[in-house]
Amino acid sequence: MLGENIFISIVKRALVLFAIGVGAILLLANEPKPYIYGLLFGMVINILNFRLMSLSIKKSVKLGMATAQKYTMGNYLVRYLIYGIVLYIAAVADYIDLLAVVVGFFTVKVIIVSDAFYDQFKRRRNQ
Repeated sequence: MLGENIFISIVKRALVLFAIGVGAILLLANEPKPYIYGLLFGMVINILNFRLMSLSIKKSVKLGMATAQKYTMGNYLVRYLIYGIVLYIAAVADYIDLLAVVVGFFTVKVIIVSDAFYDQFKRRRNQ
């Protein structure tokens, strides 16, 4: 199960990624606001969905097999519905860039994969 300290660590790293992303956007974009809003919107939704998944896993472990399966599937569908609504809002709204929202959706995944690579690199270096 996901511990609170791991979740907080992921949120802190997401803030660092956001700062790096904003810096890159400010250097590269003529009109940076839609990109910054899109990145922020996508990252916040991704982190909140990650938290929702964490809470769902914690609760489903305590349930019976059939109940846990239904509960997990329901939460899975809710999370994808949230992503769909966010993508729709980003596509319709002029002040949010759709591509930046999609990039923001990958925040937690990038953090987790980079941690795995870092751990692997650290292990090989210590051998």
